[in-house]
Amino acid sequence: MSIREDLIIRELSHYIHEHPDEQMALMPVYDAACDHAQRGTCTHSQRCPLVTTGAVVVDERNRVLSLRHEGTFALAEVEPEAQDDSLSGAVLRLLAEAVGIREVWTEPDSEGPFLIDVTRAGQHRYGARLRIGFRYLFRAHSGAVAPLVIETGAAAWMQLGEIGIPSVRNRLHGHLVGVP
Repeated sequence: MSIREDLIIRELSHYIHEHPDEQMALMPVYDAACDHAQRGTCTHSQRCPLVTTGAVVVDERNRVLSLRHEGTFALAEVEPEAQDDSLSGAVLRLLAEAVGIREVWTEPDSEGPFLIDVTRAGQHRYGARLRIGFRYLFRAHSGAVAPLVIETGAAAWMQLGEIGIPSVRNRLHGHLVGVP
């Protein structure tokens, strides 16, 4: 079993336990991950979901960090690489590489995924496979991003209403105002 498969199973299991209303949508992905772990390889001919990991970084004014990608702003998201030791570590690597931010923290009891979203093939930029995104919630001071990065437009702090992914926007709004 690879570390990624073990992490995917553990993160999915924890998330499903915390969000039982999402179990039906996530069980096929969980079953595929367990199948991979048991077999030690993928036998599904590139039909398995593509796993991505992302960061929802919120500053002291409840703004969300977005990175410039293909001419527009988007939440930080990356495919985990072999050197990554965890799903959240992969996106922290991206944040460090893209905007130099290293001073982020999680809130107590929020170490697992903040949201797991599933996007059908053809509705994302990653190709013809189902995409499953593990999103982690982090906090950071707005000054943790170098002013030059903001001034050049490589990143921006966006208001919650500007986040283009409804599931992220709704979950984050509920989290910030204390509504589940």
